[in-house]
Amino acid sequence: MNGQLKVPTMAEYMAEGKQPEILFWVGSAGSYDDRAKKITKAFVKLLNNANVDFAVLGAEENNTGDVAKRAGNEFLFQMQAFMNIEVLNAYEVKRIVTCDPHSFNCLKNEYPSLGGNYDVIHHTQFIKELIDVGRLSVKGDTYKGKRITFHDPCYLGRANSEFDSPRTVLGKSNATLVEMKKSKNFAMCCGAGGAQMFKDAEPGNKEVNVLRTEQALETTPDIIATGCPYCNTMMTDGIKAKEKEESVTVLDVAEVIANSL
Repeated sequence: MNGQLKVPTMAEYMAEGKQPEILFWVGSAGSYDDRAKKITKAFVKLLNNANVDFAVLGAEENNTGDVAKRAGNEFLFQMQAFMNIEVLNAYEVKRIVTCDPHSFNCLKNEYPSLGGNYDVIHHTQFIKELIDVGRLSVKGDTYKGKRITFHDPCYLGRANSEFDSPRTVLGKSNATLVEMKKSKNFAMCCGAGGAQMFKDAEPGNKEVNVLRTEQALETTPDIIATGCPYCNTMMTDGIKAKEKEESVTVLDVAEVIANSL
C-alpha cells in the first residue's frame, strides 16, 4: 500500500501472541481494483489516525463466495466459505470490519450456518463508532458548502436495514446532504448486485447504473457518496455515460472523512 500506512497481518499478530481489536476484511475489489484500492487506503488512514489495533489476513484472505452464490453456484460458495472460516476460526477472530457490503452481508448472515460466527460490521458503522467515542476527530471544513447525495448499497440498506450510519458520518463533513427521491428502503440498485456487474443490460433496456446516476443527478450534487466499491464503479461509469465527470465526483464515505481529517 503506502509506506506511511501501517497494515499488519493476523500472522504477525499470532507470532507475537496478540489479538487485534478488529480484523479488516479487505475484499476482492479493495485488494485488486485500482479505484477500490483508494477506498481501502482511505479506511486504513482512518484506522491509523484513530490508533485502532487492526490486522488483515493478507494472502490468506479468499473471496467470500458471494458472487458464486448469487450466480447460483452453491458448491463453489461453500468451498470458498469453508476455506475462509477455517482461517478465521484458527485465528480466533471475533470482530470483522469491511468496506464491502457484499462481504458484510455474506459474513454476517450466511457464514454462521457454516460454522463462522463473528461480529461483522460495515466500515461506515465503525467510523461512526470511532467518531462517537472521540477516537476520530473530523474538522468538517473540506466539504462545507458542497452538496452530497448518498446512494444506499443494497446489501447494506435494504438487506440489512442500515441507513443511518453512513448519513450520520457524512453529516460530520458539514456538507449539505440531499436525498434522492428513491432512497433508503426504496433505493434503486446500482446494477452490480447478484453478479449483474458482469453482464450487459437486456436488449432495449437502459443500463441500471445509468438510471440510478440520473436519479442522483436530479439532486444537483457535487459529490455522489457510496459505501460500496461496486456501487462506486457503477456510479462512476454512470457519470461518464452522462458526461458529468467535470462537475460531479463519486467518493466512498471513508474517502470523504479521510479528506476531512
